[in-house]
Amino acid sequence: MALKTRLTEKLGLKHPVISAPMAFAGGGKLAAAVSNAGGLGLIGGGYGDADWLEAQFGAAGNTPVGCGFITWSLANAPHLLEDVLARKPVAVFLSFGDPAPFGGMIADAGVPLICQVQTIADARAALDAGAGIIVAQGVEAGGHAGSRATFPLVAEVADLLAKAAPDTLLCAAGGIADGRGLAAALMLGADGVLVGSRFSASEEALVFPGWHDALIAADGDTTVQTSVVDIARKRDWPERFKIRAVENALIQRWQGREAELQAAQGEAAQAYEAAAASGDSNNFGVIVGEAVGLIHDIKPAGTIVEKMVAEAEKLLADAPTHIA
Repeated sequence: MALKTRLTEKLGLKHPVISAPMAFAGGGKLAAAVSNAGGLGLIGGGYGDADWLEAQFGAAGNTPVGCGFITWSLANAPHLLEDVLARKPVAVFLSFGDPAPFGGMIADAGVPLICQVQTIADARAALDAGAGIIVAQGVEAGGHAGSRATFPLVAEVADLLAKAAPDTLLCAAGGIADGRGLAAALMLGADGVLVGSRFSASEEALVFPGWHDALIAADGDTTVQTSVVDIARKRDWPERFKIRAVENALIQRWQGREAELQAAQGEAAQAYEAAAASGDSNNFGVIVGEAVGLIHDIKPAGTIVEKMVAEAEKLLADAPTHIA
């Protein structure tokens, strides 16, 4: 049995699973492992480090992978898009900003554009920019997100696409970490899923020392959306996007005191870097979504893909038993 969707057909995949282009955690080794397992792996373009991107494409080798960018950051270094397109990626992924300035260049290169959106207005902008695949991301997601919940946002974007752009594909993101989430996303009208947190708990993820232990010890109740992590590591994110992470000592110390943290940002950034280097997970951002409570082990990314798809296949095959 296999899960055949428009996403698998469009991108030539075995499974309708895409790994999120997590900044730094989503390196070439992780992207290649997901692609080799039959999904699509995306390298995280992060904040515009050309040398890092080159190294990660090298780590992916000849495996077909894509690349994702933080759109507002890409606007500060647009040449990176040219560099990536020259590598003929499977797809380019844009999120957190206006994709319009980059849509034409991506289309001219013949590369599919995936746009992640957090609102219906974002979805309309993504269509205008030429996105062939839209990822509807809910607030449950790890890392940066908006304020809409995954289930109603995915369904509402599905309705929008059915009316306005029926050939545009849809993926769901935010809180999806196992086969139950994949099956639910397909029932909501999605053609596949984008998964971040579960792949951050893979053997191939590029995370700080201590990150995995902190992740396994957490549950969904312990995560919070905050701006503390971004201020502490000197990342100037737009106000509408907060980052979800485990509520640790760093966040508890500064939540509600962001102005004070901003004033002490230089010292805070040094402390953050020291904590990351030493594996002090109480004092760096353990960036993960509400689905952290569904993650109980660190596995190879390929194993994660296979288990997720097998669970979804069984659930969908058993679905008729619910009909009297």
